[in-house]
Amino acid sequence: MSSEIKSIAKNALLIETKAVAGLEKFINDQFVAAVQAVIASKGRFIVSGIGKTAIIAQKIVATCNSTGTPAIFLHAADAIHGDLGMIGPEDVVMIISKSGESPEIKLLVDLVAHFGNPLIAMVGNVDSYLGKATPLIINTTVDQEACIHNLAPTSSTTAQMVMGDLMAIAFMELKGFNSNDFAKFHPGGNLGKRLTLTSGAIAKQNTQPSVQVSTSIKEVISAISKSRMGATVVLDDAGVIIGMITDGDIRRMLEQHNSIQDLKAADIFHKKPITISSNTLAIEAFDLMKMHDISQLIVADEGQYKGMIHMHDLMKEGIL
Repeated sequence: MSSEIKSIAKNALLIETKAVAGLEKFINDQFVAAVQAVIASKGRFIVSGIGKTAIIAQKIVATCNSTGTPAIFLHAADAIHGDLGMIGPEDVVMIISKSGESPEIKLLVDLVAHFGNPLIAMVGNVDSYLGKATPLIINTTVDQEACIHNLAPTSSTTAQMVMGDLMAIAFMELKGFNSNDFAKFHPGGNLGKRLTLTSGAIAKQNTQPSVQVSTSIKEVISAISKSRMGATVVLDDAGVIIGMITDGDIRRMLEQHNSIQDLKAADIFHKKPITISSNTLAIEAFDLMKMHDISQLIVADEGQYKGMIHMHDLMKEGIL
């Protein structure tokens, strides 16, 4: 049974992989014209389908909306029962269908043509009613469905999904949609944090351990223990950062000295610690920590101590 399941899955994967690879030949002048029509539009991108293609249409709409192209889903069956009112005069409409011959699809094609909106056909049969309705064709023809009976929409819906992604990515790059724009549309969850959460915002939640060069080792250890940051900053009299002491420095000191009674912070701190500005994204702080193999990072603006962040903070915030 185990080997049979693996064989079935691998065969289906092979069929769908072949279908996706075959799409390359359909990235042609018609594809370009369809993308340009949406980019040039002053309206929205209306995407419609029925059955499984309706689900694909919703995913394409969601991807477009999250990457800077205003889009709306229109169910083909609902369209002919009042929802056509959502189509504005400057909107571009894309209808998705494998056969291009479904009754609802054919009726919707005629209605969109009557409205005069630019129509894009994402279709698996370019000789169908839908395929012949417009020169703006996104061809998603596949040789075979992954279904053993070649019936259940599998390879065909995968092809539609991929072509929709390619369109959305083209829209995004041609419009110059960048990570800052992306952050505006994704303020929530871990993704939003990766794009918006700053090092300074995390540092504000933590204590700010600090000592001076003349501070005794006993007090240094106390400062590190109380902060639970595993380190402390060393400041000069003007409050400017001049160094850092970590719990690793404390361990090395204990290994090297039999008596610590007369030792001061000045004897063990390391100069020019790595710092990061408060407005730097937390994900960049993580990259810096990983690069230098450190667990703590000082947050400072123009030498002024703003706080400290620990690798555990990034884990807690879901940055990792």
